[in-house]
Amino acid sequence: MSDVSRPSRPAPDWLLQWLPFLTWLPQLTPRTIRADLMAGLTGAIVVLPQGVAFATIAGMPPEYGLYAGMVPAIIAALFGSSWHLVSGPTTAASIVVFSGLSAFAEPASAEYVQLALTLTCMVGAIQLIMGLARLGTLVNFISHSVIIGFTAGAALLIASSQLKHFFGIELPRGGHFHDTLIGLYRNFDDINLWITTVGAVTLISGILVKRYLPRAPYMIVAMLIGSLVSVLFNRSFGPEVTGIVTVGALPRSLPPLSAPAFDLATIKELAPTALAVTLFALTEAVSIARSIAARSGQLVNGNQEFVGQGLSNIAGSFFSAYVATGSFNRSGLNYQSGARTPLAAISAGVLLMAVVLLVAPYAAYLPNAAMAGILLLVAWGLIDFHHIRTILGASRSDSSILIVTFLATLFLELEFAIFLGVILSLVIYLGRTSRPRIVPRVPDPRLPKRKFNTDPSLPECPQVKILRIDGSLFFGAVNHVQERLREIRDRHPEQKHLMIVATGINFIDVAGAELLAQEAEARRRMAGGLYLIRIKPGVCEPLERGPYLDAIGAENIFEGKGEAIRTVFERLDVDICRHCTARIFNECASREPTPSDQRRRVDAQQPLFDSGT
Repeated sequence: MSDVSRPSRPAPDWLLQWLPFLTWLPQLTPRTIRADLMAGLTGAIVVLPQGVAFATIAGMPPEYGLYAGMVPAIIAALFGSSWHLVSGPTTAASIVVFSGLSAFAEPASAEYVQLALTLTCMVGAIQLIMGLARLGTLVNFISHSVIIGFTAGAALLIASSQLKHFFGIELPRGGHFHDTLIGLYRNFDDINLWITTVGAVTLISGILVKRYLPRAPYMIVAMLIGSLVSVLFNRSFGPEVTGIVTVGALPRSLPPLSAPAFDLATIKELAPTALAVTLFALTEAVSIARSIAARSGQLVNGNQEFVGQGLSNIAGSFFSAYVATGSFNRSGLNYQSGARTPLAAISAGVLLMAVVLLVAPYAAYLPNAAMAGILLLVAWGLIDFHHIRTILGASRSDSSILIVTFLATLFLELEFAIFLGVILSLVIYLGRTSRPRIVPRVPDPRLPKRKFNTDPSLPECPQVKILRIDGSLFFGAVNHVQERLREIRDRHPEQKHLMIVATGINFIDVAGAELLAQEAEARRRMAGGLYLIRIKPGVCEPLERGPYLDAIGAENIFEGKGEAIRTVFERLDVDICRHCTARIFNECASREPTPSDQRRRVDAQQPLFDSGT
């Protein structure tokens, strides 16, 4: 048998962890390569207007948006785990970069670019460290409501930042949302109608192309139309009359080498922004990868995705790229275009280099007003009205998270808005988990096998209280549970025995184990006991490791309710059982009342006066 026909040996797991592209390289065939190259060409064309637009949002020279779609896209595809995720510049990352850096330097200046490259390297280093430390689950603490609220707020910020280019007026730089609106109101009489017309034509044409020609690249078409109108105005009336300003010719070159600044003062200055950008960029990338993987059937490794994103930003900072992360638009387009492997994203980065060399000089005809019109379209598309309505109608807590994050994004520093949303999400989550539901349970004679029920109309045993705890017993929940158990003891001191259905308890820490031990001791002082039913095996470990199991009593832990009821029933006061009318357990039939008890019960049920008197 020839070597060609032998199946290839899989690479060892440790090698795949460091070189994940070895998992998909053997699957390349002429057919998949052809599909990936076509998808990559589509992505390279689409990123042209997006890259220039996103760089404008980030306060970077336009060509840096294209650079961010080259080397970072290639590295992320090689070392990430998703086969369809495409990395590069995004609106959310761009607006966070602008918000964090505009306070330190003039946008588009050499100092600003240097800070952006340093920030990119810092973000990549943090992402790489988090991936190597296997902290991929941390992004789960940024809730969906935070993302929706932040993105909606960022969309309005993007739109407001482009108003000066759309209307051709001067507005305060680096101001908050309300400052921009106030500036627009004060300078309303200075609006340049020539510039506004170009922006409006671009905006309207983009809307119409997207609606009626959905397969056409609406951004490129709209930019071409806006540029043609701008050229027509300038040639007919002169640029000194119209005042139309263009982006300017982009350098026809590959991404030049660059070097971040590694001085301690700059790193300290950029640390808060770097952390905020890292959290949001990782959340964006992993969420997109998982969303597409749900449709493609691929498994995504969050930690490996962290590593891929980190390496892409570190490498990008040395190739004139600012912060890159997963792009939902380009990733979705990549999947829809038939991409089979990460070769599609790699080819998109390589082909973008070739496209830039061909079309870069023509950016001299692209007016800033047309770019503003495109960015207004982008901003509108960022607002997820469907999920906003769903969240506002479904949950008060999630609605509060969304609204607070949205308002903080508009009126506070952007990185603080993200942290505020995360903190509020954690506070609400801890508030829920620190107050587990404690519901009474009684056997229901109407149900098969007298299953437990929470119907308040059903009678309870006068000697036994049955509760179910829905939530973990950890240090944050101990105080709430302790108060509820104390309240139950004070209100029903005759119910000396307490049975806890533990099926809803997923975790018990030392504080929770101490709580159960204290409750068991309190019940013994009442001449009763504490009993645990159906406690999960893993939950018992803290009880077994310390002295808590001895305090509760191993004989008081039961696997089923039947065994628990039979055992506890033998410990009940026989005299109370004989006078009891509840009879909620099957075992109660063994303790029928005596004839004198029955006479007393009948006498107690007779009315004090005859109804006829």
